[in-house]
Amino acid sequence: MSAAPLVYHGSGFMRQRLCLAAVSGRSIIIKDIRPKDEQPGLRDFEASFVRLLDKVCDGSEISIDETGTTLRFKPGQIIGGDGLVHTCPASRCITYFLEGLVLLAPLAKQPLSIKLKGVTNSPLDPSCDTFRTATLPLLAKFGLTGQLVFKINKRGAPPLGGGEVVFSCPTVKLIPAVDLLDEGKIKRVRGVAYTARVSPQFAMRVVDAARGVLNDFLPDVWIYSDHSKGGQSGDSPGYGLSLVAESITGCLKSADACADMAGAAGEDGAEPVPKKAAAQGEEHGAPDLTTPEGVGTAVAHRLLAEIDLDGATDTTHQALVLFFLSLGDETKPGRVRLAKLSPAAAQMLRHIRDFLGITFRIREDQGDGDTVVLSCLGAGLTNTARRTF
Repeated sequence: MSAAPLVYHGSGFMRQRLCLAAVSGRSIIIKDIRPKDEQPGLRDFEASFVRLLDKVCDGSEISIDETGTTLRFKPGQIIGGDGLVHTCPASRCITYFLEGLVLLAPLAKQPLSIKLKGVTNSPLDPSCDTFRTATLPLLAKFGLTGQLVFKINKRGAPPLGGGEVVFSCPTVKLIPAVDLLDEGKIKRVRGVAYTARVSPQFAMRVVDAARGVLNDFLPDVWIYSDHSKGGQSGDSPGYGLSLVAESITGCLKSADACADMAGAAGEDGAEPVPKKAAAQGEEHGAPDLTTPEGVGTAVAHRLLAEIDLDGATDTTHQALVLFFLSLGDETKPGRVRLAKLSPAAAQMLRHIRDFLGITFRIREDQGDGDTVVLSCLGAGLTNTARRTF
């Protein structure tokens, strides 16, 4: 007899709920999705994510009521597959969808290879450059190596997008238990300053501003300039910066931002939107993202704020680490040292308890009172669909 569906209310953290439902095989019902909003129900990017989920899963049952305020999802088998294509709405970055795919793809029946089209750099989500330089190396710590490939074919800045990326992910039989405790001292900073449909001099100004801040912290700073031309530059002008700091123990801290082109041009009275998961406790107020110097300085300050928070990973990737730890070996505990938990990480802990029955032990780090160590015995989830011969 199958377990009763889990019932949630509201639109918050919908990706976490849908992905954990697919991994655990537990049906869910999400009610009251913006019932009092001027435009009630699912947004276009949420509906698009549900369609993407249906593409990588076989046998799922998805139903949405007429108003779009109630979603029912009965998961099937995660199959992955090759040659998939998905067009993402321009309201969110492609990484909004990639962050969901990386939770499902390792446990698929077949390796996943998918082409995503849309916005590659957005103020609401981490950029595709950060996904390539920070998220993928983190996945390698959980046994995902080899065919893990990510390539940006075209840049796509908001509002029109026009970008294109290719993501390939292998499958694993079992997620290993890992220890991510030693943050280590930062040894170098690497980054990408990109431009699309604007002068390449914008990238140089971004780099100079970022180096002006970071070189007071350490000398080993190298930022690559990526200027997209012609058909590779998407449909809208834009530029931005992604930075990753690496420690002597291999831990990564990331920060990024893209220029507020609407604010710079004074169109529609648009106001800059704060970057999701910006470092907590940032002391520099609202950053100026309307100039190259403002973008470079803002990202450099955010990176330094992330480094100052300690922890073995940055705030953007806390929920991802907790998810894979909960799936790990059921005989050996997995551990991670984190700074103050982000809202997404705190909610991930609650969802892991609901779907997998896994609870984390949280204790204050004896060596540093500003961090906590989270440990758990994983669910020992085995990819039974993976071919072994």
